[in-house]
Amino acid sequence: MKVSVIDLKGNPVEKIELPRVFEQQLRPDLIKRAFLALQSIKRQPYGSDVLAGLRTSAHYHGRRRMRYTMMMRDMSRLPRLHGGTPFLSWRVRRIPRSVKGRRAHPPKVEKDWHQKINKKEMELAFKSAIAASGNKEVVKKRGHKIEKIKELPLVIKGIESIKKTKDVKNLLISIGLEDELNRSKQKKIRAGKGKMRGRKYKRKIGPLIVVAKDEGIINACKNLPGVDARNFEDVSIEDLSPGSSLGRLTIWSKSSIQKLSG
Repeated sequence: MKVSVIDLKGNPVEKIELPRVFEQQLRPDLIKRAFLALQSIKRQPYGSDVLAGLRTSAHYHGRRRMRYTMMMRDMSRLPRLHGGTPFLSWRVRRIPRSVKGRRAHPPKVEKDWHQKINKKEMELAFKSAIAASGNKEVVKKRGHKIEKIKELPLVIKGIESIKKTKDVKNLLISIGLEDELNRSKQKKIRAGKGKMRGRKYKRKIGPLIVVAKDEGIINACKNLPGVDARNFEDVSIEDLSPGSSLGRLTIWSKSSIQKLSG
C-alpha cells in the first residue's frame, strides 16, 4: 500500500510504501488496557490519617459496681465519653458506627495502584493504535474533520524544520485541516465538581505531529490549541489514543515513516 508525500506547500511530490504496521488488526480492548496501565503509573497513592477518629478520651467500663459502669444498664457497652457537660457525656466515640468515629476501611497509602500488562500486549496495542491513525473511517468516527483529506496517513516532507506557529497553521490549512483547527479551538465548561479543582474547561483533541528529529516544530505547535508534536521515540499510546479512544488524526514526517519501517 502506497501513500502520497506532501511538501510544505501542500502539493504531492512522491509516493512511498507504507510500513506493514498500518495493516495491523485494530484492538480497542488492548488499547484501553494499555492506556489504563500507563495512567496507573502516574497515580499518586493517598490515604487517611492513621489516628483519624482515635483522638478521643472515650473508653469502656466493663466492671460491675464501679463508677460509670456499663453493666446492668439499658445502654449498649461501647466506648463513651465520661464527665463534662450533660450533652457530651455518654456519647459514643472511636468505633466506626459512631459519630466522629474512625472509618472501618479507610484508603491506605501502601495500596499498589499499578496495573500490569505484558510486554507483547503493550507492543500489540501500540501497533494497533498506529494502524487506527491511518484508517480514515476510524479517524472520522472519533470526531476529526477530515472531509477534505483524500488519504491517510498524512505524510509531509520537511515538516520538522518549521519553527514558527503561523507556518504550522498555514500548512495545516493548505492541506485541508482548517475545519479541524476550528474544532480544536472549541472550549466548554466542565460539568460537576471538577470546576473547583483546577480543570474548569474541556478542549477538543486535535492532530498529532510525529517527527524523527525536532528542529523547532515541537515548540512551534505549543500555541496551537489541540495540536501536539512529538519525537518518534517519545510517542506513546496516550498520544495516539487520548482517553483510550483510538483513531487520532496523526501527521507523520517522511523520516518518521522511514523510521517506522525500520
